[in-house]
Amino acid sequence: MPEHSAIVTGGTRGIGRAIAQALAQDGYSLTITGRRPDGVEQAVSELQGDGAEVHGVALNHTDPEAPAEIVRRHADRFGRLDVLVNNAGVGIGAAADEHQTKFVDLQLNVNLRALILFYRESIPLLKASAEQTGQSHVINLSSISGKSGQPWLSVYSATKAAVVGYTEAMSKELASAHIKSTAFCPGFVDTDMAEFVKEQIPAEEMIRPQDIAEGVVTRVHDPGDPVHAPRRIRRADLNRERGRERWRWTAPTGCGFRTWPASWQRWRRGSRSTAG
Repeated sequence: MPEHSAIVTGGTRGIGRAIAQALAQDGYSLTITGRRPDGVEQAVSELQGDGAEVHGVALNHTDPEAPAEIVRRHADRFGRLDVLVNNAGVGIGAAADEHQTKFVDLQLNVNLRALILFYRESIPLLKASAEQTGQSHVINLSSISGKSGQPWLSVYSATKAAVVGYTEAMSKELASAHIKSTAFCPGFVDTDMAEFVKEQIPAEEMIRPQDIAEGVVTRVHDPGDPVHAPRRIRRADLNRERGRERWRWTAPTGCGFRTWPASWQRWRRGSRSTAG
């Protein structure tokens, strides 16, 4: 049995891949998930090439049975769970009078229902690890749109707001078991999900996936009390010093935010962006 292990959903690319890489470098054995078998296989191979102990599972998070199966496979492989990272998500832009039911359901199922079911399936393992080590963690990737709802991203915004609310509820409910829940609510991150806006906001001005990954590693090492409100981060709060980088949490009202530029409306009609 490894000393520490984690599940990272949507861990094949973007933010999830950066988090998986950072946790592996920190000594965690990993299960990463993704929708496409070839993407999972490639990510596992590359992480293993860097020395990580990693297991990949290719399942669609729209399947309500997927969270239970992923957690079961992780438990069979590693026998423990210290950190659960709910990163997989999907965003589909549309005007309110143009929503297609299948896309509404897709966002609700991936962004919210799967997260809730991962909690349900993971709590026994997280409790057992917390009893041994003093704490375990759930990291939920929300979005700044979950704190300030955005036009034409209304369903996505609603699901991410629900992630924040659920994180707050779980932080309180599971505090006595020393399971800490944290929501990350970044603005634009330099991934393929932000391609539609890079003509207006250069990639170098966006949050990097590695910034969020560093925040996750810092959070799981935090010995403080369980968080009873989501912590929100921005790249400016990554205090850089020569030879090392240190993360500082923002206050709940301190998160930076850029308004969505008008040009992104080109993307809104039926187009979609996914993570994991």
